[in-house]
Amino acid sequence: MTEAKKTIVVQQVASAARRPAIQTATLKGLGLNKMNRTRELEDTPSVRGMVNKISHLVKIIEERG
Repeated sequence: MTEAKKTIVVQQVASAARRPAIQTATLKGLGLNKMNRTRELEDTPSVRGMVNKISHLVKIIEERG
């Protein structure tokens, strides 16, 4: 039996303009760079940490798996 990977769907809800470079880099690392873009990412501790660092710029829409 293969176990389905857990994923989260993340949406960018705020602009990265006038933000510290590290926050912009974190957004790019998650594959987000424009308003209202969504990405389905693997639910790992590293991804969760990145989302927590920029929680004011993104929101988790859905958790799958």
